[in-house]
Amino acid sequence: MYDEQVRAVALAAIAAGDSLNAISGRLGVSRATLRDWRGREGRTSDPTGCPRCTNGKLPAPPYAHLLGLYLGDGCLSKHRRDVYALRVACDDIYPRLIAEAEAAIVAVHPSRPVHRVQAAGHTSVLSYWKHWPCMFPQHGPGPKHRRRIWLTDWQREIVADHPELLLRGLFNSDGCRVANWATRTVGGQVKKYEYPRYMFANESADIMGICQWALGLLDIPWRMPRRNLLSVARGEGVARLDEFVGPKS
Repeated sequence: MYDEQVRAVALAAIAAGDSLNAISGRLGVSRATLRDWRGREGRTSDPTGCPRCTNGKLPAPPYAHLLGLYLGDGCLSKHRRDVYALRVACDDIYPRLIAEAEAAIVAVHPSRPVHRVQAAGHTSVLSYWKHWPCMFPQHGPGPKHRRRIWLTDWQREIVADHPELLLRGLFNSDGCRVANWATRTVGGQVKKYEYPRYMFANESADIMGICQWALGLLDIPWRMPRRNLLSVARGEGVARLDEFVGPKS
């Protein structure tokens, strides 16, 4: 029996185009199970039901991932008849991230199509639904860094159960994995060495605090070189993030 987090990661990898053999080897899930998950994904009977204001069930792992994407590069905009558009902006140079954003939206709201809208240098992954504000009560007027952003109790419960997926969404949107370098004097000679580290940049102190909290849940050490920039550079922290984030390409 596999938990929901493994299933969510596997479905995101399938949506990104990874082969079943590769996913099976990486996650230890049989190809038969992966085919079954792929076949079941998106089946639904109620196109209007809301997991928050009706008796629907919210799939927690993909929601945690989508919440991270929303807090990073997502927004809601109101259209006619109280319909809202969820947009997640993705850089065109990372097609895997575009596919993962689409897969996360489909998993949370499988009853409606997801659109890809091309813009200058990026693709907006777009979905229409009246109930997107129910999913993201953080929605409000103006940029996110100019208003209070906090998680509701039910969101905190989901993130506490799936901090890896929230962090995957945050680092895939407003973060990166880079090669850093430093110098050290060894035997009287100055030597240069490289090491990987993760960076997360966001102008919202509240969103930065959510990222710090999620990292703390996993005992991943971090520091703040600047007020709007978080760094994970210690080897054990980078290795832990590599398990569920990794490079963007």
